[in-house]
Amino acid sequence: MSRRHAFAQRLRDNARGATLMEFGLIATPLCLFIMGIGDLGYQSYLRAVTQGVLDRAGRAASVGTLNSTQIDAYIDAQMQAINTKNGTTSVIKKSYYNFSRVGKAEKITSDTAPLGTYNSGDCFEDSNGNGTYDAEGGVTGLGGADDIVFYQVTVSMPRLFPMAKLLGWSTTQSATANATIRNQPWSNQATPATICK
Repeated sequence: MSRRHAFAQRLRDNARGATLMEFGLIATPLCLFIMGIGDLGYQSYLRAVTQGVLDRAGRAASVGTLNSTQIDAYIDAQMQAINTKNGTTSVIKKSYYNFSRVGKAEKITSDTAPLGTYNSGDCFEDSNGNGTYDAEGGVTGLGGADDIVFYQVTVSMPRLFPMAKLLGWSTTQSATANATIRNQPWSNQATPATICK
């Protein structure tokens, strides 16, 4: 056997570099998978922290300890540790007469054809006191005694890992927390006026 042929055979039979090649093939998908798990874990953490802050703020507001401006300041202060990485926080507070009205249109009390939609001649409960029928009821703010307050806090910030662009995801991630709490009955709840037009 010639020297050249023997060297080629030894090179062909040598498997010492195969592990390196195999690792090279799985390294990129493995790294993406690990970063994806880390990213989803961080989003769950954001949601849990945001929900905890919102629950404490909502409870303080329901017993009259904090007003609307103080709630926003409290949530911003609590979220500051997370928002140090260019994050933003937005807060929505809307009050409703009862739990069944949260996120729904104002209640139609007498309905004319076509039924199920507000028409001229229908009567409705003017829950936000503006004198017109609204497809989205509720009053911005904390409401009054015995009212239901819906809180929503959304925190948005840049993703932890750069793999979002590789996967076609947005470069920011958001976590939203909701809470619906009844204010304490420190006085009589105002009953919405019924308006017919």
